[in-house]
Amino acid sequence: MNRLLALAKNTFIETLRQPVYSIIIVTALLLLSISPSLTMYTMSDDNKLLREIGLSTLFLAGLFIAIFSASGAVTEEIENKTILTVLSKPVQRPTFIIAKFLGVCAAVILAHYICTVALLMAIRHGVLETASDLHDWTVIAAAAAVIILTFLLSAFFNYVYGWRFTATAIVLGSIFATLAMIFLLFIDPNWQFNPHENGINALDVYGSVLLLLAAIVIVALAVAFSARFNIIITLSACLGIFLLGLISDYTFGRFAETHIWAKIGRFLVPNLQIFWISDAIYEGSQVPLKYVIITVGYAFCYSAAILSIAIAVFQRRQVG
Repeated sequence: MNRLLALAKNTFIETLRQPVYSIIIVTALLLLSISPSLTMYTMSDDNKLLREIGLSTLFLAGLFIAIFSASGAVTEEIENKTILTVLSKPVQRPTFIIAKFLGVCAAVILAHYICTVALLMAIRHGVLETASDLHDWTVIAAAAAVIILTFLLSAFFNYVYGWRFTATAIVLGSIFATLAMIFLLFIDPNWQFNPHENGINALDVYGSVLLLLAAIVIVALAVAFSARFNIIITLSACLGIFLLGLISDYTFGRFAETHIWAKIGRFLVPNLQIFWISDAIYEGSQVPLKYVIITVGYAFCYSAAILSIAIAVFQRRQVG
C-alpha cells in the first residue's frame, strides 16, 4: 500500500506540473467566466443555455485533462526509461498501473472541482436578461478575492521557496475557491445571511458529479491504451471512443436487439450519454439521487474492467 500511494502521489504531482494541465484549466475558467455574457442574446431561456454551456465546458475540460494526463502517464515512463528504475524495486506491474490511474484521477478530480466552483459561481450570477437586472457583486467579489490571493501567494512561494508557480496556484486556488463557495452558500446577492437564496441547484451539482465519472472512465481507457501503445495512438483511440460514446444509443442501441455487432459494441464502448443531463435541464425535471448512484456503479464497474485488461496487457509488455 505504501508503494501504491507513493507512486500515485508522484503521478499526481507530475500531472499538476504539466503545462497542458494548467492551460486547460485556465481556458475553462475563462470560458466559464464569460459564459453569462455569451448566453444573454438567445431567444429562449438564457439561464438554461448558460447551464448547458457551462456543463459542456466542464465536460470538454475534464475530457482533455484526462486524455492528455493519462496518455503520458505510462508511455513517458517507458520512453524515458524511468520505469526500469521503478520496476527494479519491489513494485509489481499491477501496482504500477493502479497507482498511475489513481494519481491521474486525483489530478482530474482537483481540476474538475475548481471548474465546478467556477460553474456554480457563473450560474449563481446568472444572465442579465433585462436592463433592470443587477450584477451579483457577492459572486464577483468572491471570485476576485480568489484570483488575487491565489496569484499573490503563488508568486510569493515561487520567489521565496522556489515552488512551481502553476502547481502551487492550482492547489491554493482550490483552497480559496472552497472558502469562497462556503461564503456564497450563506450570503445572498444583497450581502445578507440567507442560505435559502444561495442560488445553488442540486441538479447542477449532480451534473458535475456525472461528468466527473465520465472523465474517470476516460482516464481508465487512456491508461489502458498507454500501457500498450504510444501517445499518438492513445490520444486517437480515446477521442474516437469518446465520440462513439456520445452517440452510443444511436450507433449501437437501436440495433442491439437484432445485430450481434451492435450488442458487442454497446458493451465495449462506454455509454457517455448517461453522464449528460442536458434534457433534464431543458425540461426542468429533476435527476433523482438513485440515478446518480446507479451511474456511479456503472462507471466503477467499467473502469475496473478496463484496468483489469490494462494490467493483463502490461504484464507482457517489454519495457527495457
